Amino acid sequence: MSTQRVDVTPAAAEVIEKLKELHGELVFNQSGGCCDGTAPMCYEKGDFYVPSRNIKMGEICGCEFFIDKDQFEYFKHSFITIDVREEKAAFGNSFSLEIDLGYQFITKSRIFTDDEYRQLLEEEKLQ
Repeated sequence: MSTQRVDVTPAAAEVIEKLKELHGELVFNQSGGCCDGTAPMCYEKGDFYVPSRNIKMGEICGCEFFIDKDQFEYFKHSFITIDVREEKAAFGNSFSLEIDLGYQFITKSRIFTDDEYRQLLEEEKLQ
């Protein structure tokens, strides 16, 4: 059994699949805040340059999910779940693709159990 660092809720998966139909391949980036905010951002794969300092945490719905190196330090002991909420008021107020559909992706997290974290570290050593 493989331990993942990131996954999605069924509601978020539904929005991602809709976005893939509209835009093709996607990429996600969880930035460190400031101008980018703290919400996970979804882009068309060719429209986003992944900074070399960012770390790939995994894939969600077949889309790569990256996180800022400093943010990774906060989340490295956590399992991240990407969810979605309706956000009609933010229309056009973000570069993330889901905004134009009236949604915003959000990050939820929980600390890995000791067993999950041990297994994750062992799996990462093998890669």
